[in-house]
Amino acid sequence: MAIVNPLPFIKKAKEIKAAIPAFNIHTLEMLQAVVEAASETNSPVIIQTSKSTIDHIGLPFIVANVKIASREHNVPIALHLDHCTDYNTVIKCIKEGYSSVMVDGSMLKYKDNVSFVREVVKVAKAVGVAVEGEIGRIQGTEDAINIDGNDENLTLPKEAKKFAKDTGLDTLAVAIGTAHGVYKGEPKLDFERLEEIEKQVSVPLVLHGASGVSEKDLKKSISRGITKINIATDLKVPMAEAIKDFFKENPDGYDPRKYLGKGKAVVKEVIKQKIKICCVYGLLDELEV
Repeated sequence: MAIVNPLPFIKKAKEIKAAIPAFNIHTLEMLQAVVEAASETNSPVIIQTSKSTIDHIGLPFIVANVKIASREHNVPIALHLDHCTDYNTVIKCIKEGYSSVMVDGSMLKYKDNVSFVREVVKVAKAVGVAVEGEIGRIQGTEDAINIDGNDENLTLPKEAKKFAKDTGLDTLAVAIGTAHGVYKGEPKLDFERLEEIEKQVSVPLVLHGASGVSEKDLKKSISRGITKINIATDLKVPMAEAIKDFFKENPDGYDPRKYLGKGKAVVKEVIKQKIKICCVYGLLDELEV
């Protein structure tokens, strides 16, 4: 198996009212947990990295390890660049072997956001790479991007329709009340807004900031058109807690294979839960990749 374009996964999910889970990884153990869970559940998944993770691990190391993990576990894996505001980084990821990129121009004026995405679309589609864009602004912090949770930052349905048409992107990230990072209270998603966006936009829709959102609301989002769900904090927090617990039980412990191994095991179980919530358990049997 190899790194594959995620669009066949996402289009199938849209067809059957499911969603493809996209997991942000930060360590080799997290990467292994995603691929092992995908193999054991026979499910399509997307591995995502932010620019800061690329800076931390190294672009060639990420691509090489995803290829090896996909081959060793005999599952196709889509590799996606999450929330990137830098054109040069996007191009480097495409050249290195990423199969999908998110071009985040949400902080720009509408016309500049369109120009940014269109420029990447020209390059990406020529080499079979999928492009995700964002209209509206998803609150919280992602790398160096900080957005307040104001209603004016939520996606406007008519603007979303125009943006998808003007850019030619493949998938569209929308702001409906979710946030990056840890929620201070229960997130309140604007499902009426999502329903209207889904009516007006033909491309698959993406939900960012899904960590901390209840299973009920995730399934409600999927039923209303969300076909890709991004998960990061729901992996980072359990891994950190597992490592903390290890040192409480083993105050003199020092072997990273043991404490990172415990973290990996916990993360893997969370991933399996998310796969079930997204209703893609066993879906690889129905896909030709």
